[in-house]
Amino acid sequence: MPIPHARAARRTLLAAVGAALLTSRWPSAEADAADATGLADPVKKDIAMRLVSSAENSSLDWQAQYKYIEDIGDGRGYTGGVIGFCSGTGDMLTLVELYTKWDAGNPLARYLPALRKVDGTNSHKGLAPGFPAAWRKAAKTADFRKAQRHERDRVYFDPAVARAKKDGLGTLGQFIYYDAMVMHGPGTDAVSFGGIRRRARRHADTPADGGRQRTYLGAFLDARVWAMKQEAAHRDVSRVETAQRVFLKAGNLDLATPLKWKVYGDSYEID
Repeated sequence: MPIPHARAARRTLLAAVGAALLTSRWPSAEADAADATGLADPVKKDIAMRLVSSAENSSLDWQAQYKYIEDIGDGRGYTGGVIGFCSGTGDMLTLVELYTKWDAGNPLARYLPALRKVDGTNSHKGLAPGFPAAWRKAAKTADFRKAQRHERDRVYFDPAVARAKKDGLGTLGQFIYYDAMVMHGPGTDAVSFGGIRRRARRHADTPADGGRQRTYLGAFLDARVWAMKQEAAHRDVSRVETAQRVFLKAGNLDLATPLKWKVYGDSYEID
């Protein structure tokens, strides 16, 4: 959850290639074939994590966010950890259940009954005041950090990348899907990832269906902006317009560095 303050085939004629090189520092914007590795490349995955962290935590240091927890007033209760697990949306509960399976005596185990009761609400009942301190204590352990990465990948990263690859999308598209799934969840209603993708496909074909990557991703971002504006807590759309849309307009479909973007008015750069 955000903190309020937070890729026509390649041209083969030499002249066309030359023109493309003159107009962009990255490979041609029309080079729509999805790159082979995408976010499977550990370096690209780390870039994706840093991009998300700039929006989620106003920091590029995503590995410093294991201990983060607060109620940001978005109606989802406590938000915490590297991906913004929420006490009101079920993913925080699943995380703590996994952690407890690995370490039954962990500092958060005693809060499982309360987490089950507040699931689907913004309530702190049974959690306040001790839960945030227990979360920060747990974040010092290797098991809890591993559990956060496990659930981040299982619930958000792996499904987003798999769906993007099926849709014929490269690195940028995979990241765009991932970030949308992080904020909106992997559901199928109009304002979840499934609904956003469905809305985008009404306006443009995916590359797998014969469409052009840039055109489709533009439609997807349009659909996402619409979804964000349906909820007060997400109406600041800079996460899309001054970050992902910037990369897309530049034709940077491989998320090649350097990257420069803004989120919620703050500027970031990855060299």
